[in-house]
Amino acid sequence: MNITLAQAEKIISVAKTKSKEIDTKMNIAVVDAGANLVAFSRMDGAWLGSLDISIKKAKTARFFDMNTGVIGELSQPGQPLFNIEHSNNGLITFPGGVPVKNKAGEIIGAIGVSGSSVENDHIVAEAGALAI
Repeated sequence: MNITLAQAEKIISVAKTKSKEIDTKMNIAVVDAGANLVAFSRMDGAWLGSLDISIKKAKTARFFDMNTGVIGELSQPGQPLFNIEHSNNGLITFPGGVPVKNKAGEIIGAIGVSGSSVENDHIVAEAGALAI
């Protein structure tokens, strides 16, 4: 299963709405099951430096089928995934990347969000991921 463009656009729309609700500006990326970029939105005024981060968060969430914040916990010194962020041409291991599942519970892609605190990034990403 793979995410469709229509689903990706819905995810971005919901994420943008959540971002506005919490008064922040975000870069929002959606990748398919193969971690290929399907859709992207940079809200007016969102940080330019967060553009690449949002895409890498989405890819990281899809590569490992878990929230990027969980990977971050597992990648600390002494933990089993220490230094994993240096693999795959660079991963992002802090919150804001969330796998996207279809109604059958199959992972069909992921969303990555960056532009605020990691807590806000995760809140917006989770809202988008639940839009399907």
